This record gives sequence, structure tokens and C-alpha cells, in this order.
Amino acid sequence: MDFDPWSPQFVADPYPAYAELRARGRAHFFEPTRQWLVPRHADVAALLRDRRLGRTYRHRFTDADFGRTPPPAAHEPFHTLNDHGMLDLEPPDHTRIRRLVSKAFTPRTVERLRPYVDRLAGELVDALVAEGGGDLLTAVAEPLPVAVIAEMLGIPESDRGLLRPWSAAICGMFELNPSEETARAAVAASVEFSAYLRGLIAERRTAPGEDLISALVAAYEEGDRLSEQEMVSTCVLLLNAGHEATVNTTVNGWWALFRHPEQLAALRAGEVELSTAVEELLRYDTPLQLFERWVLDDIEIDGTTIPRGSEVALLFGSANRDPAAFDHPDTLDLSRRDNPHVSFGAGIHYCLGAPLARVELAASLAALLERAPTLRLAKAPERGSHFVIRGLNGLLVEV
Repeated sequence: MDFDPWSPQFVADPYPAYAELRARGRAHFFEPTRQWLVPRHADVAALLRDRRLGRTYRHRFTDADFGRTPPPAAHEPFHTLNDHGMLDLEPPDHTRIRRLVSKAFTPRTVERLRPYVDRLAGELVDALVAEGGGDLLTAVAEPLPVAVIAEMLGIPESDRGLLRPWSAAICGMFELNPSEETARAAVAASVEFSAYLRGLIAERRTAPGEDLISALVAAYEEGDRLSEQEMVSTCVLLLNAGHEATVNTTVNGWWALFRHPEQLAALRAGEVELSTAVEELLRYDTPLQLFERWVLDDIEIDGTTIPRGSEVALLFGSANRDPAAFDHPDTLDLSRRDNPHVSFGAGIHYCLGAPLARVELAASLAALLERAPTLRLAKAPERGSHFVIRGLNGLLVEV
């Protein structure tokens, strides 16, 4: 199978194509997106830490310097929102904003959230059981991480239904060569989401709380060099990144478990540690399949020079199935101990929310194992059409 991110057959199972890419070499120029595909684990792990690559180039170059065409003016609201979030910034701006936000995601802070996460996971699973089953995506996978990150930020409960649609529209722009229709939806969501958060920031200025938005407002008021646009962009990034990976790992993971009944049985019997199982589910069907970086200074991969101005696509999904890094990589092994997966990235852009995601994934897994021990698949799911952010359109289950 060829690498074809717009093919439903490829999206359904990209792993055979990844194996072919790895066998053919360490870097491949992909004309449709004009990117260099990097499929092997060692290269992906190294390039994530290589400061000759960056999430942006505008801290050093103009578009003209870099041989790039500026985005269309009609897309400006999306790019303003996206480009001021720390994921798409490089030092010193990235360092400054990450330092402010990271206090909310330390292991100690996350550990204090565990009772709340466990209780919410239990309540969601109890509701699913009471109904005799339903869509695991909308009943448990989505509401748990959305509620947790919204609670941390201080989003009122009555407004939380707005978040997932806005997030889905914005994240559509992270796919390869998004359509104009996708761009229009992302722009509209960016405008609405930004306006909503500016209103919330204004409220917190007059009535601060114990939430993260209030903390960011306080940093701004104290002159800690955080603009209002950076506040808005940071909140959107935290809300989007704070649930997308967890949602998709949950449904991808349970779909994998239903297809590997012996692994599910071992999990139910307590023969596998929950934390080990979570890491394997993150590896086996990676929620973020590809991560892009700009080449700021020439690099060389396997004798091929990739010049400044190029873009590399680091194939996380391929790296996580590389036999050079994992024994029997195409086997789901919940007891796997040596598991250096790259699902949360590496280097300065390593996922800030990884400790929280692990707590959420373990909580929902534990609640479903304990409270729905007879959980089974009701209908084979439909794979989502997106390649980069890998998930399902739903996962119907019965109890």
C-alpha cells in the first residue's frame, strides 16, 4: 500500500504503508504536500529534539526569506489564534508562556485532580451502564477530558457543550492540505472561540477565581509579559490539546481491545498493570499520527540534505510500530515494559498535559473494567475520515 493520507483504505489501516516507507529509507519527499516524510523511530525521536527544526520560522525569517507564501487573508483569524499558542512558538516566547502554564500541570498538581477525575469517570460509566450501553465516544471518552480541562480553566458547566464543536472545526486545519470548506469552518470557530474567551477573561479581571484563566489574568496584570492574544491562544490550545488525544486514545484503545479479546481478558483479570496498558494503547494506535516541523538550518538524513525552508512530517504512527524500537511492534501487548513511544512528542514541545492524559485514561479504563465488566462491542465502528488526528466516528457498546 502507498502512503495516501486521503484514501479511506489507508486511513483505516496506515500501518502496512508505514512498514514499506521504513523499509525504503529514512526520509522520503512527498510531492502532494511538499514535505519530507520521516518514518523511523530513531529519526523521529532525534528530530523532535533537534533545535535546527522549529514549529515556526517567523522568529527568524519572513515568509519571503523562507520561500513561503503567506496564508490567505481570509484565514487570518485562525492563524492569529494558532500562531500565538505555545505549541507553534519557539523560544524565547515559547519558554515564557510554557513557564507560566506548566505550574498547572506538574505531577503534584495533577495528582490533586485524581479524585475528581476518578469520581467523574465513575459517574459517566454508571450512566452508560444504566442505559444498557450506548456510544462510548459521546458517553465517556469525550465528556471526561473536556470536563476536566474546562474545570481547570474555569469554563462554566453550562458553556462546555460549545467546546468540542469549536475544537473539531479548528483541528480540521491540522490535516494535510485542508479544503477551503475546512478552512472556513476553522475561521468561524476561531472567531467565536476567541470572542467567548475574551469575554471570560474580562469577567475574571473583575471577579477572579481559583482557575487557570484567573492565574493567567493575574500574570498579565502583574506585567509578566503575557498579551491578551497569548492568553486566548493558550486557553484554546489547552482546551483542544487537553482532550483530543485522550478522546481518541480511549476509543482507539477500546476498539483494539475488542479485537484482541485475550488482552482484554488479561486486563479484566488484573493480570496487567493499568499504567502499562495505557502506554501500550497510546503506542498501538497513535492518536496523533503526524507532527510537522520547519527546517531552520540544513539537516542531513541518511546522506540526503534537507535544506532550510523545507518541512518535515514526523510520522508518529510509523515510529511507534518500528521493529528497531519495539519487539513485535504490530502486536498489542498490554504487558509491554520497554515502550519508548513518541505519542506525546519529545523535546521542548513535549506534551505539557501528558501526566493529566495518563490519569484520565487510567480512570476511564478502570471505571469501565470495574463497573461494566461485561462491556462488549455492539457494532463495528466507522473510522473517522481524518488521518493526522486518528479517531473513530463513534463506538457503540452494550453492557
